[in-house]
Amino acid sequence: MELAYIPSPSTGVIHLGPVPLRGYAFCIIIGVFVAVWLGNRRWLARGGRAGTVADIAVWAVPFGLVGGRLYHVITDYELYFGEGRDWVNSFKIWEGGLGIWGAVALGAVGAWIGCRRRGIPLPAWADALAPGLAVAQAIGRWGNWFNQELYGKPTDLPWALKIDADPAIGRVAGTYHPTFLYESLWCLLIAGLVIWADRRFTLGHGRAFALYVASYTVGRFWFEYLRVDDAHHVLGLRLNGWTSIVVFIAAVVYMVISAKRCPGRELVVEPGVIGEAGEEPASPAKPGGDGDSSLTDGSPKPKKV
Repeated sequence: MELAYIPSPSTGVIHLGPVPLRGYAFCIIIGVFVAVWLGNRRWLARGGRAGTVADIAVWAVPFGLVGGRLYHVITDYELYFGEGRDWVNSFKIWEGGLGIWGAVALGAVGAWIGCRRRGIPLPAWADALAPGLAVAQAIGRWGNWFNQELYGKPTDLPWALKIDADPAIGRVAGTYHPTFLYESLWCLLIAGLVIWADRRFTLGHGRAFALYVASYTVGRFWFEYLRVDDAHHVLGLRLNGWTSIVVFIAAVVYMVISAKRCPGRELVVEPGVIGEAGEEPASPAKPGGDGDSSLTDGSPKPKKV
């Protein structure tokens, strides 16, 4: 009796006339648009201005793509610079290969530049974008399905993923754990968790983003255990497994310290924005002034999201 399974696409490219539409790139693009759309809604609810999230994303996205690719190429350098390899392939991002850790790290640098130019606190912007990033990852993981990559151990479960043989890269035909699907579903759960926790506990000052990061690393650790693709190991554990542990600890420590130093949520996230009552937020306090009084007198109270 033939086992049930999830089929893989026969090709990762669809040609619209002379224009090739690659599934991997398409998933990333759709994910970016969804992240910006949801982030914009959350930014407006916090008292920000429409379009600000997109303006900063113009900086964050290119930096993130470069960072993600760099992390992948550095940690899997033998795929591009080993014997018989062509280093030019390291630039072929459409063939797959983006490291989330590098994407978040360098993307944060781009976001910092954009926020600094607009006079906006980076943690507040990151909080607004956090659930959208999780949804973007959920969509982006389907790019691995198009490329038939990053699958898990062999399995005969009804939702197993059927992989075609490819002798050129040593890929063996069979049915495997669809780790791309597991991670996609996990990221959707994270998005829901962050939105719920943000409403329930009024997270601010980067804590919603830290919750997204900590939650993701928990799932990522398990996905790394399931995966069978070649990876560097340190003390018997895949490199990305160790990275998940370190990043999880850093995110939790940040949440604890931030909650003690900056409880609650930012009252003003963007200077010069008209509040719900039609009042202009007060200007930031000058050195030697009344401290935080400028943030409580005449400032609109952002809605909870």
